[in-house]
Amino acid sequence: MNERLQKLLASAGHGSRRGIEEWIRAGRVTVNGKVAGLGDRATPADTICLDGKRLNLHGRADATDVLIYHKPIGEVTTRSDPENRPTVFERLPPAGGGRWIVVGRLDVNTSGLLLFTNDGELAHRLMHPSSEIEREYRVRLRGTPDAAVLNQLRRG
Repeated sequence: MNERLQKLLASAGHGSRRGIEEWIRAGRVTVNGKVAGLGDRATPADTICLDGKRLNLHGRADATDVLIYHKPIGEVTTRSDPENRPTVFERLPPAGGGRWIVVGRLDVNTSGLLLFTNDGELAHRLMHPSSEIEREYRVRLRGTPDAAVLNQLRRG
């Protein structure tokens, strides 16, 4: 089945669609020996390489991994931080056959549970507003908010 290249690679666990689009824009991806462009389509039967190394497109289709991680205060929810703060990705176990994709974010001064997966399509469905997945947050405040603040919080 012919699919957009970034969707095919994300489904195989090689990264997020947006990240893969950046690889394509940078000329790092080839399909059957030709430099790929945005909008190109491919099948699992094609030879797809990243930086000259052939990518496995078959090993992850049925192996979706999901990880729940408790993020402590002080870690950032990014792969690399220009301020060299610790990141959530530094403490995760290796992702089998791909990389971890975080579902949502928490601020550096916030602790709580984060969900990670190696399945780009699953991450997209969980995060996209069209899925209408309800999220619930518990917040602890210092002090007592007045009625105006509580009303603003209820409205979003």
